[in-house]
Parts: sequence; structure tokens; C-alpha cells
Amino acid sequence: MSREEPGQQGAPRPQGEGVTAWSRRTVLGGAFGTLAVTAFPGAAEAADQAQEAGAGASRAAARAAQEPWHLDNRLSTPDQWADFLKNQDLLWARLPTAWHEGPFLGDGLLGSMVYKDPGANKIRFTTQHGLVQDHRPQFGSGFGTCRLPVGHLTLDPAGTITGVDWRLSLWDAELTGTVTTTAGRITFTAFIHDEIFVADATATGAEQVRWTFHPEAANSPREASEAPPSGYVRNPAWTTRTTGEVKQVLQALAGGGQTATAYRQSGGLLLLSVAHSFPSNTGAAAASLGRIQNAGPYETLRSAHRSWWHAFYPKSFVSIPDERLQAFHWIQLYKIASATRYGGPVMATTGPWLEPTPWPGVWWNLNVQLEYWLIHGANHLELDSVTSTLDRNRQQLVANVPSAYRSDSSGVGRSSDMFATRSVGTPGNGAEVGDLTWALHNVWLSYRHTMDDTLLRETLFPLLRRAINYYLHFLRTEGDGKLHLPSTSSPEYPVVPPKDTTYDLALIRWGCQTLIEAAARLGIADPLRATWQNTLANLTPYPVDANGYMIGASTPYNQSHRHYSHLLMIYPLYLVNWDQAASRTLIERSIARWHAVPGAHRGYSYTGAASMYASMGRGDTALSYLLKFFDPATSYPCRANTHYAEAGPVIETPLSASQSVHDMLCQSWGGVLRVFPAVPSAWPDVTLHDFRTQGAFLVSAVRQAGTTRFIRVRSLAGEPLTVRHGLSGALTALLDDGTPAQVTDLGGGTVRIALDRDREVLLYGGARPPLVIDRTPIARPGPRWGLPGTPSPPGRHEAEDAVISRGAVESNHPGFSGRGFVNLDNVIGSHVEWTVDAPAAGTRSLSFRFANGTATARPMDVSVNGGAPVSVSFPSTGTWPAWQTITISAVLRAGANTVRATSSTANGGPNLDYLDLG
Repeated sequence: MSREEPGQQGAPRPQGEGVTAWSRRTVLGGAFGTLAVTAFPGAAEAADQAQEAGAGASRAAARAAQEPWHLDNRLSTPDQWADFLKNQDLLWARLPTAWHEGPFLGDGLLGSMVYKDPGANKIRFTTQHGLVQDHRPQFGSGFGTCRLPVGHLTLDPAGTITGVDWRLSLWDAELTGTVTTTAGRITFTAFIHDEIFVADATATGAEQVRWTFHPEAANSPREASEAPPSGYVRNPAWTTRTTGEVKQVLQALAGGGQTATAYRQSGGLLLLSVAHSFPSNTGAAAASLGRIQNAGPYETLRSAHRSWWHAFYPKSFVSIPDERLQAFHWIQLYKIASATRYGGPVMATTGPWLEPTPWPGVWWNLNVQLEYWLIHGANHLELDSVTSTLDRNRQQLVANVPSAYRSDSSGVGRSSDMFATRSVGTPGNGAEVGDLTWALHNVWLSYRHTMDDTLLRETLFPLLRRAINYYLHFLRTEGDGKLHLPSTSSPEYPVVPPKDTTYDLALIRWGCQTLIEAAARLGIADPLRATWQNTLANLTPYPVDANGYMIGASTPYNQSHRHYSHLLMIYPLYLVNWDQAASRTLIERSIARWHAVPGAHRGYSYTGAASMYASMGRGDTALSYLLKFFDPATSYPCRANTHYAEAGPVIETPLSASQSVHDMLCQSWGGVLRVFPAVPSAWPDVTLHDFRTQGAFLVSAVRQAGTTRFIRVRSLAGEPLTVRHGLSGALTALLDDGTPAQVTDLGGGTVRIALDRDREVLLYGGARPPLVIDRTPIARPGPRWGLPGTPSPPGRHEAEDAVISRGAVESNHPGFSGRGFVNLDNVIGSHVEWTVDAPAAGTRSLSFRFANGTATARPMDVSVNGGAPVSVSFPSTGTWPAWQTITISAVLRAGANTVRATSSTANGGPNLDYLDLG
């Protein structure tokens, strides 16, 4: 991604299919093959394990060779998944004040972020949409074809907000919780499904449920950092209309097209939908109105929404013993499924959650690529909108190159709209020309993870052929007999090489190699085959100096470079890799040099290094770089809700961090499936299930106490299977019917196994271990994501978790423990009642933490198990944020006890923070 914005643009998108015709498909089959969850029965296997436990190893081996085997999958029911994912949920005990602190919702198109409305006593729910963009390519992607803001809702309480208690449920993809105010409490649930924002709220006390929609001017978010180009005219003001109970905001656009927001409130239920049409100036209005008018009942919407998400998560499973990093990984799966779906637009740098940013479009020189790597191993090809975007915009990719090359070439410039509208310059002028080829590497990954020859034949091969053709027009043989490329730009690096930019040389090599392999697989006698072979044989070597790979010819790596464009041959292309012993010194030197000059590094610099070190099998080093992304001492760390920002929101880096985790756990480049290739020593236990790899395999594997226990591989396409297994002891390989698999030992812990399509093989060393898929025990505890309260120590009982009578949970005075404190009403009889457990009967100490900002003591009657009360005086602490502790003794019985503190004067009690049992 670059912060510069060249003005040259390609031809406008052909005025054929309008945006309203974009399909909201959730592809579970079709071009990518069926993505189904494999169920593994467990009861019979558990019985087998119990019977074999007392037998000798030889008998167990004999039985194993005679009987089918099954995995005991302990995350196979909805209840089991709900129980696991609730421990990954984000929590809020404090009101978020910025987009990167708050909850976020989405369905691949419509998105909402939730945080305090700036400068107001309101909760903001942004309402932005991935299809909403301008249509004036003559003004560049920063202004003319940028994503445009829509508006935001606010929840407007009657009282002053004093506290929140929110949970973003990953399993249900819902935000639930309460907003406590001086007037009462609002309880709500919110989710987004099928382009409808749904919120259901109730109020208690004197509170009210009041929603207000605030349209936002349809101006480029880039205006916050840069003046519009000459001749640019802002879009016209919005208009409104009402149809029955449905209100609409209609936004016409100067370049044609329309955005329309429709919403309806009925009691505490609010429905809102956004639509965008182009070139139609009226289609969006009809679409948004129809969605609201035809929306089903609340429970029907909620049931359909939950059904989609409950089918989403079980397609794969990853569990690691780092609690915070494990939760982060599952939040990224929630995030990307909230942000994109196959058939929808490729993600902009902000995803669907548009905020003020210099980058309100699609950036093709790193952002797009990093955004989508996660989906392959996670077995979620239904999220691949890169492939669908490039496929449906082929004519625009042709129009992006100069007219002299359109007969056989395609390309895309650095940044574009959702239709890939952006011209690409020519080599020799320092242009950035490789971005389409790199984006097609993502399409190749989708092909390799599905082995779908239709995808290869109809999409990848023709598009990659045209992208490489563009390069071929400019390669020239010089006096050394080598092919050289005129001056092109290496993304993000401030110096443009005079020729032979390493970024492009790597992409040319990968592209020619891939085209040759694809033509052979498809049986295509392509007339360019000899040209591709000649290019591979004669292309100039990568420029190298004493520090490793250079940016290009005569251009050493001398300035800090956050992007690893000059290292693509190492990662993710793996053209130069750790299996090549002669390349190891150069790989190490190049990566070390990149990170020796860190001034410009950003989050993806650390995730990229983590993946590179993982490719070297160095798990501890990989983890150390990955954790830099989460270190608040770095310049641009991961934020409270797992989003990320530089000068504006950029979604790719957190998603790439999950891919770094994948790279530590399972790799499949170069035709070899590597199981647990770079697991850090801090992760003694790891579980994978249905992890998708190149070759279209689903891998399940368990590592315990630093040792791989078993590996199961299922073939979806019947491709050759080569596994670097890392197992110790005599290797057993059994097919799913219990018969031995045909295994060829290639040495170095690598084997080739004959495995037909839709068959499975089980690998283990020594005696057969329990074949259990389950969550791993946590070795490194960590706090929840979001803005959670402080965890309570043993014996502490937070007042906000007790039974409260005539009082409210608040958080407006600092220094409290947990999520807040209890402010009791100023009446006699208001009280807080805790339930505490005592292991044995006897006298124990009860310590009450409190604050009393008045000048007068506030006594309370404290009773245990309904017994005679004891009067306890809570003196003035001077100010409300000044917390003190009073301790009394009480006789408790073994087991559960109730402790009630009751206000004994009309002034009420003090603010109560917690009760400690001593």
C-alpha cells in the first residue's frame, strides 16, 4: 500500500452489469467444490481405546492393522462449539471511545462499528457498505472511485451514560449487553444479516430506547488528509422520503448511481438496510425499501443469521495454548467473514467499516494479498472475493493497460475501486506493474487448495497469461545474454531502480513457472510455452550484494522498508526456500538486513518476518516477531478490538498475523505437506482439525508435551501426497478401512503416501495414541480482547456481580476493580448481597472496598446468612475516586453463604467496589 496517489487512470468500467446485480452468494460448493464438515464418530473409538489400554504394544499394533479407526472429535456439536467460542469472545466493561476499541458487526457487505459518539452522550453504530463508491475514475482512486461514507445510527439514552457491559459473541455473531445511565438501563442485541442491520432493545427505569439515523456527506474520506484534485465537484446533498413506516435517505452521485438507506423502528426493534446501484439512479432506493418492507419477524432474521455462522466455524479448528493469541485467531475468522464473501467486492483497506482514511479504496500491492491468505488454511474458500472480483472484471483489467498492449495483456494499478478500475504504467518509466500478477498468486492459492481444474482453466490461466504477457513486451536481451526489465517500482520503496526490480523479477519467474505447469496439467499446447521456458532460462538473476537481496539493479536495501516486496521470492512465493541448502545463508542475511533498519516498519513487517522465519523452521524466532505486533511499545500495534491503524484503518495486518500462526502450524509449499514445522517451544500442545492445504488435503493433527502424537490426512482431490510428519518412533500409516497405506520413505522424516480421493490416512509413531480432537490446555493465560474489566483475584467478589436492590452499576469514577462499582440509591434499605463460598466453617474476615465522596459517614447493616445485622460505618474518603477498605469478622458455614450490606440511613450506602473473603 502506498500513501501516494498517481492521477493516471484507466478507462471507465463498461456500463453493463449494475451493482445491484452483484450476487450475495455464499459459495459452499460450485467452482470450489463442496466445503463440508467431516463428522467423525467417537463412541466406538473410545471403547477401543479403553480395551487397548491394558494390552501390550504388539497387540495394539495388530488390532490397528485389522480395524478401521475414527477420530473422537469433541467439537462436533453446537453446544461444544458455543462453549469453546464463548471463551474467545470480546468483552467491554468500559465504553469504547474510538472505532479501534469497539465491537464490530458485518455480513460481508454491510458493516457497523460501535463506540461512543464523539462529544456526545450517545452510542454510535456506524452503517457503512462495501458496495458504496463513487464512479468518476478521472479523479483517481482516492477521490473519483473511492468508497464513500453512508451514515451512522446513534442510541440516544435519556440519562447520562455511567457504564456498559457488552459481549461480542463470535458463535452467534451478535453484540449483546447493557448501557447503564443515571436514568436506568438499556439492554440490547444487535447483528447484521443479509444486508439488514437488526437491533432489539428494551429499557428499564426512566430510560428510553431512542434511535436516530445521521446521514453523512458522500465525500471522499481522503479529504481529511488531502485536498481534492482540480475540477472535482462534491456529490450533491442527500434527500429524504417516507413510505409508510419506512424512512429513507437517498444519495445521488455526481458520476451516476445512487445510495439509499432505509430504516424502520417499531418499539425497541430497529431494522436498517443500505443499497447501492450503478449506473441506475433509482435502483438502490427500491432495493433498500424492499428489504425493510419484506423483512421477516425478528426471530426469523435471528435464526437465519445464527444458522449461517453456526455452519461457518466448524469447517476447521485450530487451538493453541496462548489464550490471547488463540482468541485473536478466532476473532480474525469472525472479522474476515464479516467483511467479505465470494461474489462480493474485494475488500478495501478498511473492509466494510469505512472511517476517515487516506486509503478509501482497494490497494493491490500488498493489502489485498495479505487480507485473504487466512482463508485457505482455515478452509473458508467461500470468502474468496479476490478470485470473483478479478474474474468478473476481466474487461477492466484489459482496459487498464495502454491501448497498444490490450490485445494480449492485462494489469491493474496500485489502487482501484471494487471493479479494479486503475491504469497501470509501462516499464521504463518507474511504474509499478506487478500488482495483478501478485494478486493472481492469491487465485493460484485458491486453486492449489481446491485443485479445481475449472478454476485453473477458466480464470487463473487466462488472466495470468495476460499479466505475464505485459511483462514480456518489455524484457530485452542485453550484452550479457540475459533478459532485463526496464525501470519499474518496488512497492513502498522510495528509490526506483534503473532496471531489474527484484519484486518484478520474482513475479515473472513465478508466473512463467506457473503457466508452464498449468498448461501441462490442462493439456494445453500453448504457443507461448517456449517463450516462458526461455524467460526462465535467461532472465537475469536477482540483484544481490553483501547484505542480501537488493531492491533492484544498482539499488541496495539502504532505507527502512516496511514492505517486503524485494523478498517475495522467499515468501510467499517460496522460489528461494529453506529446502535449498545453498540458499540458506542468503535467506538469513536478507531477512536480517530488512529488519536491521526498522524505522519505517509497521505491523505487517513483523507478521511477514514471522512467516519467513516459520518457513525456516524457527518457531521461537517466528513467535518473537509476531508478538512485536501485539507489543504496545511498537509504533503501530494491534488495537483493543484486534483492528489496526496507521494514518487510517488498514485491515490486512491483523489478518496476516493469523496467517503467521498458520505458517507455524502447517505449511504446504513445494508439493510437501509440513505438519507442525515451526511450533514455538512455548506451545507444547497444539490441535488442528480439517486444516486445508495445497493439494486439496484436510489435515488433523495433535501435538502434546512438545511431541506430535498423530496426523490424519484426508484427500479431496486424489493428488500426490508427500508429508513431512515430524513423528518419532516406528511409523504406522493406516487407511480409513484399517489396512496399511502404501508408503515410500523419502528420508528426513518425509514420506510419500498413495491416497485416493475421498480417502483418509492416519499416521503415528510407536503405539497408537488416543485419536482425540479437542481444545488444548492454556499454558499462557491472557486478558480478553475488547475493553474488559480487571480479572478478580481468588476470594474477590465484585459488587457488580452481586444481587443489587435499588442501585446501579457504574464506572464513571476511576480506580475500581472489575467492570465497575455499585452506586446505591439514597434511601434506607438499598442493598448489595453477595454469595461467597467457604471451604470450612469458622470465623473469616470480610473486607469491603468502598468510596464515600461526601463529608458524612454512610453506615450499613451487614448480615450473614440472614442473621442479626452488624452496623458498619463507612467514613468519608474525601472524593469518590478515593477507595478505601474496611474489614470485619464474621462466622461462616461451610459452603455457600450470603453477605448482605444494607443502607441504614436516607443517604444510602457508599459506592461499593468489591467484597474480599479472607
